[in-house]
Amino acid sequence: MQLSIVVPLYNEAESLPKLFEWIDQVMQKNQFDYELIFINDGSIDESWKVIEELRKKSDRVRGIKFRNNYGKSPALYCGFRAAKGDVVITMDADLQDSPDEIPELYRMITEEGYDLVSGWKKKRLDSKLMKNLPSKLYNATARKVTGLKLHDMNCGLKAYKIEVVKNIEVYGEMHRYIPYLAKNAGFRKIGEKVVEHRKREFGSTKFGLNRFVNGYLDLMTLWFLSRFGKKPMHFFGLYGSLMFIVGFLAVVGVAIMKLHALMNHIPAPLIADSPYFYIALLAMILGTQMFLTGFLGEIIARNSTERNNYLIEKEL
Repeated sequence: MQLSIVVPLYNEAESLPKLFEWIDQVMQKNQFDYELIFINDGSIDESWKVIEELRKKSDRVRGIKFRNNYGKSPALYCGFRAAKGDVVITMDADLQDSPDEIPELYRMITEEGYDLVSGWKKKRLDSKLMKNLPSKLYNATARKVTGLKLHDMNCGLKAYKIEVVKNIEVYGEMHRYIPYLAKNAGFRKIGEKVVEHRKREFGSTKFGLNRFVNGYLDLMTLWFLSRFGKKPMHFFGLYGSLMFIVGFLAVVGVAIMKLHALMNHIPAPLIADSPYFYIALLAMILGTQMFLTGFLGEIIARNSTERNNYLIEKEL
């Protein structure tokens, strides 16, 4: 099979028939052997009913239905696991991604040898203040941290070699950084293609401004884990030793001042009476505990046997 098209969705019943017809038209025109995998992420509208009807029309349609709304990353994880095509395409279900881009994305993977090609919505139709400006700042930070020269890291329209999606793990909300995950997995040839950004025809956006805050936190997590995930002692050992040495030298300094005062019969407060001693100690302990708690929590989450256990109600 040449293509697997993975479409995560949440409450997109109105968009699905048109999206299917458009995709099928493009596939037939280019004579692609393909499968279309819809992942219904706990929709509360008629989305699953529509998917079942589309399945009756075409055996190329496959469906996965979550019992709950887990998010885009779990949906992509299950879609990647089910995909069988040589090239995997991901796209959103809201008709803002054009299926007409698929043939060129497929060609870039199969002929130009890219491991992953990410879409770039160069001309966006979103609100400049609410989406465009935050998106530009977010992508500029992502380029700096990841070293990937992509203008639109979070674009839903992407193409992958099947080996890429089978060797990366998308969990939590890490779908924003799939190119970075691929890079860390050893897939270095990552490209970009300018794609059309279309206006939403039905419904409303499912994403708020909180995704930018969460995006930065996820980016810092990925950066730290890629640098120190397998060698945490290189980080904690270094800075822990530095803090210990600085603290020890500070205590020695206070002790020397106390000894000097005693030798010269100068009244001096006890070491423990100095407020600076407690402030420095409290800051060091709290800072270390907070960072260590976050890091250990992430390690536990990554190694949990329940990390990617999602309740699937039905599967076509």
